[in-house]
Amino acid sequence: MESVRIPLLGEKVPSFTAKTTHGVINFPDDFKGKWIVLFSHPADFTPVCTTEFVAFQKRFEEFEKLNVQLIGLSIDQVFSHIKWVEWIKEKLGVEIKFPIIADDLGEIAKKFGMIHPGKGTNTVRAVFVIDPEGVLRAILYYPQEAGRNMDEILRLVKALQVADKHKVALPANWPNNELIGDNVIIPPASDEKTAKERLERAARKEIGCYDWWFCYKKIE
Repeated sequence: MESVRIPLLGEKVPSFTAKTTHGVINFPDDFKGKWIVLFSHPADFTPVCTTEFVAFQKRFEEFEKLNVQLIGLSIDQVFSHIKWVEWIKEKLGVEIKFPIIADDLGEIAKKFGMIHPGKGTNTVRAVFVIDPEGVLRAILYYPQEAGRNMDEILRLVKALQVADKHKVALPANWPNNELIGDNVIIPPASDEKTAKERLERAARKEIGCYDWWFCYKKIE
């Protein structure tokens, strides 16, 4: 397999036109102004992938509230996608409301590094979180044998949106961090004056600090 450079965090994602279960899309232009969660699955009509699509759809409204467009992808043909979606609705009572890209030639998968030769010829379980400007903000890779945790993907998008809005960082397991709970981390001071001011603010209980380089606060 030829070597292809995948997009890196902070870069614009590759553009492409593709067939989907909702018609042809121009990516990412058709979704400008929205966050995008682009995710690949190994194949239609497989058990783990089916559970993942149901799990994504069960959280569809939560993603919508965050202004997120879900988009699935595999190297199956669009006819397979359509039949699989019909099967999920008929047998499981769940209507998949987001588009699924038919990347039957694997060209999009190559652009995003979704095919890992050591794991076979199908796409692995990749997740790409893209912001409203088309910039890649997060990448997650899972093997074929382990399904994804959609609550973590939701949490990740929320964390990125909070970080952007408030210019802060988010601790481990936010909003349930073991040290600071649902507080957010104030970027470390970059000079002595700011470091001193941080400790003074902490003394006045305006913010919390373990030290000048580890300060945190509540957000509304």
